[in-house]
Amino acid sequence: MGNTKNEFGPDFIWGVSTAAYQIEGAWNTDGKGKSIWDAFSNTKGKTFLGQNGNIACDFYHHWEQDIRLMAQLKIPNFRFSLSWSRIIPNGTGNVNPLGIEFYNRIIDFCLEIGIEPWISLYHWDLPQALENKGGWTNRDIIGWFGDYVELCVRYFGDRVKHWMVLNEPMVFTGAGYFLGIHAPGRKGLNSFLAAAHHAAMCQAEGGRIIRSLQAKAHIGTTFSCSSIHPYSNAKHDVAAAFRVDVLLNRMFVEPLAGLGYPLQDLKLLRRIETFIKDGDEVKLRFDMDFIGVQNYTREIIAFSGITPKLWAKVIKAKKRKVETTEMNWEVYPESIYEMLKKFNAYKNFKEIIVTENGVAFPDAVVDGKVHDERRINFLDKYTKQVLRAKNEGVNVSGYFVWSFTDNFEWAEGYKPRFGLVYVDFDTQERIVKSSGQWFSKLIQGI
Repeated sequence: MGNTKNEFGPDFIWGVSTAAYQIEGAWNTDGKGKSIWDAFSNTKGKTFLGQNGNIACDFYHHWEQDIRLMAQLKIPNFRFSLSWSRIIPNGTGNVNPLGIEFYNRIIDFCLEIGIEPWISLYHWDLPQALENKGGWTNRDIIGWFGDYVELCVRYFGDRVKHWMVLNEPMVFTGAGYFLGIHAPGRKGLNSFLAAAHHAAMCQAEGGRIIRSLQAKAHIGTTFSCSSIHPYSNAKHDVAAAFRVDVLLNRMFVEPLAGLGYPLQDLKLLRRIETFIKDGDEVKLRFDMDFIGVQNYTREIIAFSGITPKLWAKVIKAKKRKVETTEMNWEVYPESIYEMLKKFNAYKNFKEIIVTENGVAFPDAVVDGKVHDERRINFLDKYTKQVLRAKNEGVNVSGYFVWSFTDNFEWAEGYKPRFGLVYVDFDTQERIVKSSGQWFSKLIQGI
């Protein structure tokens, strides 16, 4: 195992990823405005056991300790997101100087101790004031988001080189505006398609704004993806898997690549044309420096006669009696290899970075330590599949573990622990897990 770093090469980027709402806490501290996740997770019945991110890992007050821990583990790159409502409490208008000061301290401290900051501009926590005006379904969000991006680059761009525009647009539009299981909890095809189009416009517009202000910036955006396999070789299962792949894996990357939405392959999407205005097709495209691939599992898809328009259903991992994680996802390392190959086939992207990969398993503290062999095994197998893709010519240049610390896992609350570092949410004690030590050795080539 010890030679892996050398196999990846000296320039390969190693890091860890987090997100503001999942770690910061301090939800109403120092002038921060309310986000859709503040509203959603504090609404009865929306999350596991009614848990919320009001305190989370309290990174707002523990940031220095956590970043020092990162440095001790020799982790050279830290991906984190900015909270829009901490910076601009109402989404537009007055800026919160204490929010700016908070992120300035993090960026400066990272650079001071030799950690490179990678910033995600939007990781799902839309200001609630903007949701009250329609949120992602309101076309005005293209302007609201553009102003927010410009402000962030003006404040932080003198020190931050690496930017990610959106985190997983398929998830925040699909789960938040179609299924209603994530904030803001809206449902319906029309709200989803409106939100999806405006998000796709924003991912390109954000890239253009960063480029206009910072010519040498390293600009990307990230996509959730799962390898999609048919349940059987029967024609109707193969066709169902194809439709799900279009929706989950192609809907946002193809317009960015200048190919437009894959409407010809999925009739369900054709209603999105209602929201497309003259000139949008050109504006959907932007030549990103890199795309972030975020993969955890695969999905097995069968035909279903009771889901109109998609005519497909997921055959759950538990039913298939395969190894599963705390999220009930199948452990399937080849999925990351398959998705890297798939995204590499698009000609417009110069570079691919795995911006998230990781796993939640039950963790136990025994004698003050957390021995998480299953997580080590998972990360070892998945990184080997990344290396396999790299050795076959895929231009994959980095790998970030999700996540540095255990955190608030959205609607699933605190039960799934993804961290390399264990967090006792009652005492805020941190314990580096065996996987954290393993990752540290991997990236040092020890």
